[in-house]
Amino acid sequence: MLAREQFTQFIIDTNPAYTAMDRIYLNNRIMALVGDDNHTIAETSDDALTLLDSLVQTATVNHVVPDRFTLEELEAELMALATPAPSAVNARFWSDYQDSPEEALKHFYQLSRANNYIQTRAIAKNTQYTVKTDYGDLEITINLSKPEKDPKAIAAAAKAPVSSYPLCQLCMTNEGYLGRINYPARGNHRIVRLNLGGRTWGFQYSPYAYFNEHAIFLDSVHQPMQITPQTFSNLLELITLFPEYMVGSNADLPIVGGSMLSHDHYQGGRHTFAMAKAPIERRFDLDAFPEVSAGIVKWPMSVIRLTSAHRDQLIQAATMIHNHWQQYSDETVDVRAFTDATPHHTVTPIARRVGDDYQIDLVLRDNQTSAEFPDGIFHPHPDVQHIKKENIGLIEVMGLAILPARLQTELQEVRHFLLSEPNQMLAMHLPWAESLQRPGITADNVEQVIDAAVGQVFLRVLEDAGVFKRNDVGQAAFDRFTQSLN
Repeated sequence: MLAREQFTQFIIDTNPAYTAMDRIYLNNRIMALVGDDNHTIAETSDDALTLLDSLVQTATVNHVVPDRFTLEELEAELMALATPAPSAVNARFWSDYQDSPEEALKHFYQLSRANNYIQTRAIAKNTQYTVKTDYGDLEITINLSKPEKDPKAIAAAAKAPVSSYPLCQLCMTNEGYLGRINYPARGNHRIVRLNLGGRTWGFQYSPYAYFNEHAIFLDSVHQPMQITPQTFSNLLELITLFPEYMVGSNADLPIVGGSMLSHDHYQGGRHTFAMAKAPIERRFDLDAFPEVSAGIVKWPMSVIRLTSAHRDQLIQAATMIHNHWQQYSDETVDVRAFTDATPHHTVTPIARRVGDDYQIDLVLRDNQTSAEFPDGIFHPHPDVQHIKKENIGLIEVMGLAILPARLQTELQEVRHFLLSEPNQMLAMHLPWAESLQRPGITADNVEQVIDAAVGQVFLRVLEDAGVFKRNDVGQAAFDRFTQSLN
């Protein structure tokens, strides 16, 4: 049977807009995308991605790829046929939600995987493991999922006309967008609409997920990230809608604000991060909010945890702490709210349900720079940047490292170095690699040695990003801050 015919059946089975009467039409639409495939007889398969590969191969033989579409564009356009229209996706989601929020999430997540919007095969390439520390098991990911750019594609992108549509990759105008040489294909992309604080927001899954059911909640309006009382209200509203999910926001200042500050959005999902498991180390009272339990979390960064059954008090308490932190300075530990008129303080907030209670973690952030630390005083310091130089955003704050793909090959050279084998290890790794040398490292245990060491570097990265350091001086300063809240 032709791959085209099998894929037609997949579309009919998946997209309720089509029936057997549409078979000829769908065959012709597929042929319009990939060209004639009568010469290609595929083995019978019920795996949509295998069929997709066969159709892409046909398109390549017919010079549809790359003459008309990029590979990613063609895959998305083919899968768009199997994906219900946005209105149908939304109708199904909210109909399911009336019966069961879990069922609504389950179906939308399965659809996003089945139609290849969530890049399951690419995600499977990532290196993932955990490392035990005094703060719990930190998660390490070397991000290999995003495809490498072909040099020809890079050259073509440089010559491509500048476009402002969509304004960014989080705008709702991405839904169904073909893509272009320097912009991802989104033909199979669908967004669930919901209301937060009287405004329309969108809910989608991340195409390159870093954790289970990695979701993105995005404002329908393209406006910069901002932490306001409405942010705290929105986060609590989301975990009311989806109580099995945690939801958090990146901070809203450069250096500490993650990688995308131009569009207000949150991230969440069905995953329990190490920070959520970390215990309260010291409790303190908030006199103005007697129904809110507050404490300092045992974590390498500076985290205040607020818990309450009363949403309004929790929002007000979080707002008070955020506002106070924005104005707070303690020169003894290099904490400064402003340099001239430039603000330096904000928070990374994370919300979750704990039984019937609501909980918000407020991670205190400071984006100062100095002559000694031009990348950021509370940013990975130079001696750990050979492993991690990028901003520490929401996901990493919670204990999941997203490390660059370059480490996949660079750490192999470190492995050779530790085994005294010929190597081309980069000079920037040498001091660290020398510190790992010891008797007893063999081919059987060298990977574990390196994995554990990378985990310890990530721990250092989090400690560097911590505003109040994990020593007597830093913790005394943290206590002064919490005392100043009353």
